[in-house]
Amino acid sequence: MLHDLQEVLRAYWQQFVVVLPRLVLALVLFVIIWAAAARLRKYLNRKLSAKSDDPLLTNFLTQMGRWLVVLAGLLLCMQIIGLSELVGGLMAGAGVSAFIVGFAFKDIAENFLAGVILAFNRPFNLSDTISIQDVMGRVQELNIRSTRVKTFDGKDVYIPNATVLKEKVTNYTRDGFIRQDFVVGIDFDDSVAGATKLILEQLRALPEVLQTAPHEPLVIVNELASSTVNLKVMFWTESDDYRRGVLELRSQVMDRTKIVLVENGYSLPPDIIEIRLPGFQKALPIELIRSDKTLPEPPPAKQ
Repeated sequence: MLHDLQEVLRAYWQQFVVVLPRLVLALVLFVIIWAAAARLRKYLNRKLSAKSDDPLLTNFLTQMGRWLVVLAGLLLCMQIIGLSELVGGLMAGAGVSAFIVGFAFKDIAENFLAGVILAFNRPFNLSDTISIQDVMGRVQELNIRSTRVKTFDGKDVYIPNATVLKEKVTNYTRDGFIRQDFVVGIDFDDSVAGATKLILEQLRALPEVLQTAPHEPLVIVNELASSTVNLKVMFWTESDDYRRGVLELRSQVMDRTKIVLVENGYSLPPDIIEIRLPGFQKALPIELIRSDKTLPEPPPAKQ
């Protein structure tokens, strides 16, 4: 039995020695093809970038070109090694293989096809601020399998292309403009016209707030609430830099609105809570608790 094992190993060794030169040649060729594919990607990226203003599409096409070259090189190396029959079988059975691979790698194939569609017809460009499901951030990259989004808290989220294609995508910076709004409440005795004038003056003093049609700022009465007259403040700004131009500006406008209304004698009353007692209860007992323990106790009442 040991002799048979030695004969088998010797036969395999002889076959390996025969195949070794072709194996080394195939390995060297594959390394060269891998390096050439990387150089080809840089070359295509440079040429396409000079002729196209769409970096997402350029990046996707150069990635696809690189992997096609690598795949062709792999098939060539397999033929050099002597696996031409296997290569021929793969090529001849491409339809069956595709059917089998479609089930085995359904998600990969789905994301790849979705990436192809998004490369030519997509709802965003590079650096656009978008939200998909519960992810909001700036688009950084579209590759063969996923879309990379950089959130405002510094996270890189890789969303499968199939999800991007099927889910609702909200683009906040597509046309470069976005409207912001908030509500501020004033007392019923305050002048609505006066408050509106003060708020609009503050909005016009900020260069980031757009002033031309159809993007003029606007203040309207939004609601007559239980204790306040609620004014809705609406203003437009450029959305190229969503974080600075939208979020920080909205905070600044709200702060300036509060300050100018208070300085001009407008009260910003809180909501009034009305307590109704049932018919059988004539009074509601209330106990006042002193919050400042350092205050001296009141003197006892004189007899």
